[in-house]
Amino acid sequence: MPFLLKPSSTDHYQINIPFTVKVRLQTRTASAPKTTLGTFAFVYRNQGILGLYAGLSAALLRQLTYSTVRFGVYEDLKTRFAPIPTPENPKPRQSLLNLALMSSTAGFLGGIAGNPGDVLNVRMQSDASKPLEAQRNYKHALDGLLRMIREEGPASIFRGVEANSTRALLMTASQLTSYDVLKQFCLQSLGMHDNFGTHFTASLAAGFVATTICSPVDVIKTRIMSAGGKVPILSLLSEASRKEGLLWMFRGWVPSFIRLGPQTICTMVFFEQHKKLYRRWKGLD
Repeated sequence: MPFLLKPSSTDHYQINIPFTVKVRLQTRTASAPKTTLGTFAFVYRNQGILGLYAGLSAALLRQLTYSTVRFGVYEDLKTRFAPIPTPENPKPRQSLLNLALMSSTAGFLGGIAGNPGDVLNVRMQSDASKPLEAQRNYKHALDGLLRMIREEGPASIFRGVEANSTRALLMTASQLTSYDVLKQFCLQSLGMHDNFGTHFTASLAAGFVATTICSPVDVIKTRIMSAGGKVPILSLLSEASRKEGLLWMFRGWVPSFIRLGPQTICTMVFFEQHKKLYRRWKGLD
């Protein structure tokens, strides 16, 4: 199915402002603003409106790679391993376990594919919060990619890939699996129809689930990628827990949800309509 290999247009043109604020909150120093609104104001006051869009080219690069792989692989696996229809059950549904395994596989591969763009995204958005001598000043994603490979070696573009692929696995599993499960619940238990209202309700709930589950790994991933050298994950966990308590796991949750909630809604609603048009065009319905 050709459309499965295309990234959702609403996904890779995601709102970058909340992501910029999220990164600043997750990598902030002790003297930096501690709230979402405070960080918005701080960035706007010091860098202007363009500061809220720092790293936009890297964000686009990340989504073009990450989203293409995870959506394409997930839908392809669902097609390949679809349950065999029977006279008693002409339209069998995938089990929760199968959906979780397939979405986890898709997310893990997507995380690896999108890692270079993710590293650049985090670095470009956190650059202004660093001392002048430590700022990298990448012009755009391609410039940053070439400089990283030239100055730090090819392995640098996969810095934090363990945390990133784990986060992508959790994100895809929680987002796509919860969406499919919640959609079926709306259709079968609540008597809703397969329309915009159902897609909106299921995707909003899926965005909440995904944001909460992925928050701890997201914070770790952001801090590792922002660091200049190798940072052991266990050392990072220990230091964060000692200095900030267990709430460090949900730092940046609000801007993450502000970004991921609308993104999930737009992505899944667009994706559902895209699938319907494709299936109607191919005469599959």
